[in-house]
Amino acid sequence: MSQGERRLTAIMYTDMVGYTALGQRDESLSLAMVEAQQKVLAPVLTRHNGRVVKTMGDAFLVEFTNALEAARCAYDVQRSVKEFNLALSSEKRIHLRVGIHLGDVVEKEGDIFGDAVNVASRIEPLAEDGGVCLTQQVYDQVKNKLDVPLVSKGKMSLKNVSEPVEVYRMVMPWSEEKATPPTQLDKKRIAVLPFANMSPDPADEYFADGLTEELIDRLCQIRELEVIARTSTMSYKKKEKKAVEIAKELKVGSLVEGSVRKAGNKVRVTAQLIDGATEGHLWSSRYDKSLDDVFAVQSDIAEQVTNALRIHLLPNEKEAIKKKATESPEAYVLYLKGRYYWNERSPASVKRAMGYFESALERDPAFALALVGLADCYLILTDQFVLEPNETRPKVRSLLDKALKLDDGLAEAHASLGNLLQDEWNWPGAEAEYKRAIELNSNYATTYHWYSLMLAGIGRAEQALDEINRALRLDPVSPMVRTNVGLRLAEAGRVEEGIEQLLNTLVMEPDFGMAHGNLGAIYASVARYDEGITEMQKAVELLAGNPWPKALLGYAYGLKGDKTKACDLLRELEEASKSGFVPGALLGTIYFAVGEKEKALSLIQKAYEERSIALRYLSELTVYWQIRADPRFNAILARMLTHAHT
Repeated sequence: MSQGERRLTAIMYTDMVGYTALGQRDESLSLAMVEAQQKVLAPVLTRHNGRVVKTMGDAFLVEFTNALEAARCAYDVQRSVKEFNLALSSEKRIHLRVGIHLGDVVEKEGDIFGDAVNVASRIEPLAEDGGVCLTQQVYDQVKNKLDVPLVSKGKMSLKNVSEPVEVYRMVMPWSEEKATPPTQLDKKRIAVLPFANMSPDPADEYFADGLTEELIDRLCQIRELEVIARTSTMSYKKKEKKAVEIAKELKVGSLVEGSVRKAGNKVRVTAQLIDGATEGHLWSSRYDKSLDDVFAVQSDIAEQVTNALRIHLLPNEKEAIKKKATESPEAYVLYLKGRYYWNERSPASVKRAMGYFESALERDPAFALALVGLADCYLILTDQFVLEPNETRPKVRSLLDKALKLDDGLAEAHASLGNLLQDEWNWPGAEAEYKRAIELNSNYATTYHWYSLMLAGIGRAEQALDEINRALRLDPVSPMVRTNVGLRLAEAGRVEEGIEQLLNTLVMEPDFGMAHGNLGAIYASVARYDEGITEMQKAVELLAGNPWPKALLGYAYGLKGDKTKACDLLRELEEASKSGFVPGALLGTIYFAVGEKEKALSLIQKAYEERSIALRYLSELTVYWQIRADPRFNAILARMLTHAHT
């Protein structure tokens, strides 16, 4: 075609949302994001035969020979950007808008000119973040030919365009607005149900549960899948429910179920992938292997599931699901036993888990997951005030350092390190580790859960609520996650919603002590003392040995004006501190409530000097607002929140 000749072409204009402001704020980051955008877009444009006419900083002007190819490319661009963003922290994510128009252009010296170019550039800002807008001319060519719906935005007046232009937008499958009926379930949102133990020995239950957990972990490596966490799926272990009922409750489109039979060194595994809407079988298989080959079984199941769901595995995902955690079958079996007991979370079961993790490491000292498992035992026992933080912190750090030297790509290790740094008041370090864990495994609900606790403790209530809601999406049945959703709602000023959330949690799990304790705390925060005390008393019974609910109850009695009962509980805790670990900050809260503020101030100041994990409760929980309202106490908490880690 000669220069200056007029032709009909489809024009796509892309622009990065907020690029100008980012450039003013952080020029180096803005330049890096432009470079990343070019790497993401280049193969997509090539695949759809798009010719890049020119780039203008963060913007692309691309032409296509027909409107359908341009529309398909625009959708593919936004899909690719969305997938790319999954592995990134929020500040590094790319946000694009795309506009498409069909019209006459004139080419000169490799560039194109005309009203059509102007229209494409004017409708692009009408697209939402991650969206695509197109004109009537494009719509007429592509309607009924795309897999995504097109919805009219009406006639728009565009700058330097004489007549209003009818503009349409694509409704993306991942947007909040559903193009399909509300009952439609996403097949790429998947739950692995507990594998049935078919072994002759009932004591082999741990192996079936462990295989379930490991399969969940492998599927979590595939970014295109949204995988329900173990805590939620394991709640269906003893329940006789149809697949369609479970799918509806968990809002999943696919279910994996199966059975395990272990006899000596031989293992038989059956597995099937089920359509959550119809209960139809999408894939099934049976494996008869030796224990040495159990990793290959897990990898193959994960790969066959992705094939059945028509998911294209990236090379790094293929590598991740085939990865062997250890070369020692004996160490692996011990590790599974450790996780089995760790997941019960009682002090006795966690101590039992420690023994199995230690035995696993004796057989394979380079078993990174077992190192993390042992570290997690110390973290849980510290959080439950069974062990003193000053004793456990060096052990946890040593274990996690070893694990990360062996495998820096282990999301669980980064999440646990974030938890440790959070307990040490190293807020920037903890946040960095949580973000790294999310980059490595966006399906690991525990990271979002722990991250939300940190954010709540440093006063970022709204962001804490966002993170715990992400955990809830991945772990919708977990009583601990649901409890913390209630707390985060209360801290964000939505007290009645928080109470309702905790009441609903207790309908599901009537004996969950943490829910009773925290519900009591929210009641007490709004002076509903009688209701609060009733809930706290239940928590004391259910969490026997944990000093927190008893301290909370004493604090509530003090606020209510019943100093006798408050002081009785205070004496019980002081006596318990002679033989066990009772944080001084908890004692300080009761002294504050009964009016002995100097004694309370002394204990809380000492807690600050010791970097007590309990001190975060005073900053985080709404029930302690009276303590925070006192300038002297608030000054200590402010120093904790601005603590410079050394």
